[in-house]
Formats: sequence, structure tokens, C-alpha cells
Amino acid sequence: MLDGNKKVVFSKNILLSIFFVSTIVYSQNNGVSSLRDTIVLHHSIDSIMQYAIRHKAFPGAQLLVSVKGKTIFHKTYGFHTYDSIQSVSKTDLYDLASVTKILGPLPALMKLVDEGKLDLDAPFSTYWKPWRSRADKNQLTLRQILSHQAGLQPYIVFLNDVLKKGKLKNRFIRRVAQERYNKLGYEGLYVKNRFQRKIYRKINRSPVDQTKKYRYSGLSFLLFPELITQLTQVGYQTYLYRTFYAPLGSSTLGFLPKTKGFSNAIVPTERDTLFRNTVVKGWVHDENAALMGGVSGNAGLFGSARDVANLMEFYVQGGRYQGKQYISKKTISEFIKIQYPENENRRGLGFDKPLLNNSSLQFAEAYPAPEASSESFGHSGFTGTFVWADPKNQLVFIFLSNRVYPSRNHRQLYDLHIRTALHSAFYHHLN
Repeated sequence: MLDGNKKVVFSKNILLSIFFVSTIVYSQNNGVSSLRDTIVLHHSIDSIMQYAIRHKAFPGAQLLVSVKGKTIFHKTYGFHTYDSIQSVSKTDLYDLASVTKILGPLPALMKLVDEGKLDLDAPFSTYWKPWRSRADKNQLTLRQILSHQAGLQPYIVFLNDVLKKGKLKNRFIRRVAQERYNKLGYEGLYVKNRFQRKIYRKINRSPVDQTKKYRYSGLSFLLFPELITQLTQVGYQTYLYRTFYAPLGSSTLGFLPKTKGFSNAIVPTERDTLFRNTVVKGWVHDENAALMGGVSGNAGLFGSARDVANLMEFYVQGGRYQGKQYISKKTISEFIKIQYPENENRRGLGFDKPLLNNSSLQFAEAYPAPEASSESFGHSGFTGTFVWADPKNQLVFIFLSNRVYPSRNHRQLYDLHIRTALHSAFYHHLN
């Protein structure tokens, strides 16, 4: 039996050998002399992905990579589930989990900053009135909040409010839609409309760590949809679709895909044993987002690799798409910049960034690939999604999987460093 440290070294060596040895062997057998060759790259990535699926890191995945705005790799692997019945297709929709944060509320917040409707350095209570009476929150700025420097609690499990001894409280959840219960938490599960107010109230009253050090928190992202609606006077979903998703060619990116009538297949996420007691498919996996009716800023977006890539390309191009400037380059640059490096906080505004010493780290410790530039940015999601963009190298990397199927206890995706290996392989291809 291997201990934890040996397991990391073992998995790292396996993946590196798959990448380097397989490319050399393939090159010799096919008369190709350079690792830059596209055929060699495909063979290497295929080997890593097959290894990952064989070791149950995920049942299937989509992988898309573009360089300088051109797609150089777009393939699918495996199946929707381990029963190997339905193969993954390029148009399939995945639950993006926390990647929602940078593709949902974040572009809207950027545009509102551009329009002068939000000030990053003004107290957030200027815009969110309940915080004006909270002594520990009334001076927190949007900059601190988005960079996870505000000291907010990491998470609140709102599911605890709707469960009693493992059963759903009729006070908050009904099986049939009613006038006061019409927010869909799942098929046949309707959340009380006013439960959202309870969520806001608990966030408003939650304690704040006064040390103001880096502390990841998703709580504010539960508030942002309502804030965006108030400032734009347009519903959150409608605003995102009209302003970004449709114009950028990502028309199937959105919330509650099961209700949209898309022809796209939706990949199952997890066999939920907490409150839905079935395979979650087509409805948000995250419990907090589910209790918001499936529409939130912390999770809830579904999309394909192509849908996601369009928005990440848009960021890399400085907020410009097909000749039209949707968000100023100045604002994009500010959001993707590290905000508090002096506090050992690597984060940008909403965006994740490489570890501060990432380029000097070993493969198994790096996040993302050690070759990624310090200018790069992205986000990961609990369901097994990972998106990253590198303006310096003009590289966009999109990886979508359902690693939590059949259970969130499946951690091989992390233990085997699959995404780091894939990400690194494309940098080797470029260089």
C-alpha cells in the first residue's frame, strides 16, 4: 500500500512517462521528429485521457484548446457514465459548478464597472443596502470581496435549513408547484419563493474575519444576481443571455437547461444521497444554487466546451469579439490582475490565478501547469471542470468532466494530476 506522498510521485511519474515516452515512441514509429507535430500531440493527450478514464478519474470529458484565437484541439473522451452506453459528444452540456462565477456574474459586474454603476473601491454597502447596518461589513469593498480578501465566511450549508432528520421540511419544499412554491430545486421539488430572503438574511448576518487575509468565499456570489438585476433593471438570466452569451455565440450556455428544450444531451453529475435521492442530471448539482431555484452566481451554469471557450477567448482578446468592444480592455486587465500579493493572496477579481511561486514548483505541487504565465487566469469547479486562459501565450484551455459521478468521493482527478498533465502538454507543444 502506498502512502500519500508516494502516491503523488507515482502518479506524476506515470503521467510524465505517458506524455514523453509515448510521443517519442509514436514519433519513431511514424517518422515524426518533433514534439510540436499535431499528430504527436493528439497521441499524447489521448494516452493521458485513456489513463484517466481507466483509473476512474471521470467517466468522460470534453477538451478544447485554442491558440491565438484558433482551435487547435477539440475532442471528447469516454461516456456520460461508467456503463459506457452514451458517448460524450462535443455539444453535450456539463454542469460547470464554480466556473459559473467567472462566466455568470463576473462579466456583468465588469460591464457595470465600465458603465460607472459600480465602484470597486466603494463600500459594497453602497449597493447592497442590508450591509449598511452591519458594522463588520459596511466598509468592505467590492475589490476585497471579489479577491476573497474581505474575511467573509467560506460557505453556509443552507440545506441544513430544509432538512430534519434527513427528510425535507414541508415548510420550505413541496412536491407540487404552488403559488408560494414555484422555484425549481429539482424535478418535482419546489422551493418556497421566500427562502431566497432567508439565504440573504443569513449571509448578511454571517460573521466576518477581521484579520483580512486570503479566505476563499462563495457567499457574495449568491447575492450578485439580485444586485445585477437591481442595477440593470433586467432579469439576471436575460441580461447575461442578451449581453454576452448570444452575441458571443454561446447560445446554449445558461441555467436550467432541462427547461430550455435544447437538443443537446446533458451529462449526469452525481447520484445525490443528500436530498434529491436520485441521479442529478440537467439540474444544478450545488445544493445552495438548487435552493435558489437553480439560478445563482456561485453555480448553476451549464454549457459545452465551445460555449465556455468563446467567453474565455473574449477575455483574452480584452473584452472584444468580432470587432465589437463589449467590456473595456482596461477593466478586463484590472480584473485579471493579482490584487493583494503582499498578503500572499494570488487571486484576481473573481478570477483564480497561478500560485504565487507556481513556475518554480514541481509538477505535483503546481496550480495550474507550471508553464502557465503569471498573467494567466481561470477557475475550477467542484464537478471536475477547469478553464484557464493565458494572454501572454494566447492559449485557452477548457476541460469539462463529471468527476463526481457516481459520487463526490471520487478524487482521482486530483490525486493523479490529470488536468495539470494535460495543460502542461499543450505548453510543451507550443514550445
